[in-house]
Amino acid sequence: MAASKAFALALLLCALSATCHVAISAPASSGYAPVPIKDDFLSCVVRSVPPRLLFAKSSPAYGSVWSSSIRNIKFVSEKTVKPLYIITPNNASHIQAAVVCGRRYGMRLRVRSGGHDYEGLSYRSDKPEAFAVVDMSQMRQVRIDGKLATAWVDSGAQLGELYYAVAKATPGLGFPAGVCATIGVGGHFSGGGFGMLLRKFGTAADNVIDAKVVDANGRLLDRKSMGEDYFWAIRGGGGESFGIVVSWQVKLVPVPPTVTVFQIHKGVKDGAIDLITKWQQVAPALPDDLMVRIMAMGQDAMFEALYLGTCKDLVPLMNSRFPELGVNPSHCNEMSWIQSVPYIPLGKSGTVKDLLNRTSNIKAFGKYKSDYVRDPIPKAVWEKIFTWLVKPGAGVMIMDPYGGKISSVDEAATPFPHRKVLFNIQYVNYWFGEGAGALPTQWSRDMYAFMEPYVSKNPRQAYVNYRDLDLGVNQVVGDISTYESGRVWGEKYYKGNFEKLARTKARVDPNDYFRNEQSIPPLLK
Repeated sequence: MAASKAFALALLLCALSATCHVAISAPASSGYAPVPIKDDFLSCVVRSVPPRLLFAKSSPAYGSVWSSSIRNIKFVSEKTVKPLYIITPNNASHIQAAVVCGRRYGMRLRVRSGGHDYEGLSYRSDKPEAFAVVDMSQMRQVRIDGKLATAWVDSGAQLGELYYAVAKATPGLGFPAGVCATIGVGGHFSGGGFGMLLRKFGTAADNVIDAKVVDANGRLLDRKSMGEDYFWAIRGGGGESFGIVVSWQVKLVPVPPTVTVFQIHKGVKDGAIDLITKWQQVAPALPDDLMVRIMAMGQDAMFEALYLGTCKDLVPLMNSRFPELGVNPSHCNEMSWIQSVPYIPLGKSGTVKDLLNRTSNIKAFGKYKSDYVRDPIPKAVWEKIFTWLVKPGAGVMIMDPYGGKISSVDEAATPFPHRKVLFNIQYVNYWFGEGAGALPTQWSRDMYAFMEPYVSKNPRQAYVNYRDLDLGVNQVVGDISTYESGRVWGEKYYKGNFEKLARTKARVDPNDYFRNEQSIPPLLK
């Protein structure tokens, strides 16, 4: 795969997986449709929320606001169950009003913060129901405290905006979160969140130290008032289960003046299979300052690295630990940490200003799945994997090594339990054209079935931020999601932490007000 093709692929992956937001206001003369007397929910909300921030289905701007965040266009369909209303708050009181009115008049809320939302659950429902969407795109402030090395960031901010603000205020600090700048903070932190700094500093959720949450009763809580179990649950238990997180306080991390990035392509004919076979044991054991991940597509594997140091130190380290890859100074690209953030997904054309771009013109259909690998996969199996990668409808495998900090944290420390593994696999598939999805979707499911003997077991693990409804959905009995139906998919995302999440849900939202097809169900007994 040529470098230009790799760049295009990386750009497309970011664009497809990110549900970017645009803050759109309706015209002052028609901010929302006139409130029908019978519409108690909207009549209630409009007492506390300015009309320009409310959109009913009859509002002229409703379609633009609803579709602004959709990058997986399989959900742009007349068949999609859309919200009756969209609320675009610009302060916490608006969110509180939406919750209070929603509870009072039986209007459920879904929450969209602008990030990766592979199944579209933040803005659509899988079945007919009345609901509203709280779109957080107007709440995206980042407030830096350089002396304390902390930041408060609103859930509607995207990672690029967080990274940019941190580097501008405190160039010696960074934050460990995802690769694509258009990922929204709210969903990303809620699921754990990891990126190129995971081996040095763990997940994004590992570095959250406080939060402000609107609970199911409309109360605005912080860490002290919500309690430690509640605070534990929101840091990896998935979005839209326990309330609406308004903002997060995070601990910033030190980054050196110079970091080094390389992207090395190896084809099957160049020994890619032997290299990957060795990589899966070497990469998790490298020093924490070095992350080497792989993107495999067709007959090509791209080895992509971020090193928190200079080329002078990186080359001998790689030649000592992984000489087969053949790293030399010509592969090195030295830059500041903030410059590396756009470089990794966008290549040499990426600039720091690109981190503030909340939109993308690239739209496609997509299907995504994930796995965790605990034991090395034999070379013979990798040979078969590369035959899968050239089948009709084949997608991409992205593999992120663990080890280091992410693996040193206890599995029960946060709901994110995927610690004692070698690496994560994300299966990415995308296509263009509404009728073209049969082959890619079938490939994704067949590939997932093929991999079963070689990945984690009992349970087979998956990453909640790579949401996959194939794993199961909640069943609702008596207006409450059942614990047993949730366990089917929940233990794959959370392992032994699922039961604690469900017990916490029963305490903070026993009536299951905040729910979607894969939200945590309350364990009421």
